[in-house]
Amino acid sequence: MKKVAFITGGSRGIGRAIAVRLAAEGYAVGIDYLNSQQQAEALVKELRLQGTDALAVQGDVADREAITAAIHLVEASLGPVSVLVNNAGIAEQNQFQDISDAFWHRLFAVNVDGAFHTIQAVLPRMLREKSGSIINISSIWGLRGASCEAAYSATKAALIGLTRSLAQELAPSNIRVNCIAPGVILTDMVRVLGEETLSLLAEQTPMGRLGTPEDIARLAAFLAGDGASFITGQVMTADGGFIV
Repeated sequence: MKKVAFITGGSRGIGRAIAVRLAAEGYAVGIDYLNSQQQAEALVKELRLQGTDALAVQGDVADREAITAAIHLVEASLGPVSVLVNNAGIAEQNQFQDISDAFWHRLFAVNVDGAFHTIQAVLPRMLREKSGSIINISSIWGLRGASCEAAYSATKAALIGLTRSLAQELAPSNIRVNCIAPGVILTDMVRVLGEETLSLLAEQTPMGRLGTPEDIARLAAFLAGDGASFITGQVMTADGGFIV
């Protein structure tokens, strides 16, 4: 059966690295983006030149109708989604007393509701096939919490709870649900912290460096594949020992 992966937030950073890695593993790849059309289309062109079936689709994961339509476009072009990677996410540092209702609800709409929407969109076919792998990208801050990131940490903790509960519900249908909790990864979201802060974070990481998107992509590819066929409901950190 053809392997088809759908990656939200797949045009940049961790999502892009996962798309590249899964393409190398033989998956057709659907790449969801919100604003980064140029990057998404450039990635699709690169993957097609390498012989991969790939399609870029625009869809705000917070908008159920938009992201469901995007998934249906991918399935019509590439086939049923067998691997879903919920990577799309937003973050911003704020002191808790300064968090507005709009900011709080937008973070939950993207980071949590987005996964809710995409999973419900791909699940009917996975249930019919009695096969599938769902990978939610959380964060070490969802496990431990972080000062001035209460809203972000709360959303990432919610993804962990969703993963563990849904894994139990879907296991009888041979659908696996796992979660990756990255540490500090060199992406655009992290680079805004500045070189001084990044150097300090690297020093605080036992392995002495920050992670790369490719570090997370390798773990995602493992969880997607047959080598992880007896693994479900797990939260795997990839953080260089940051929260050991």
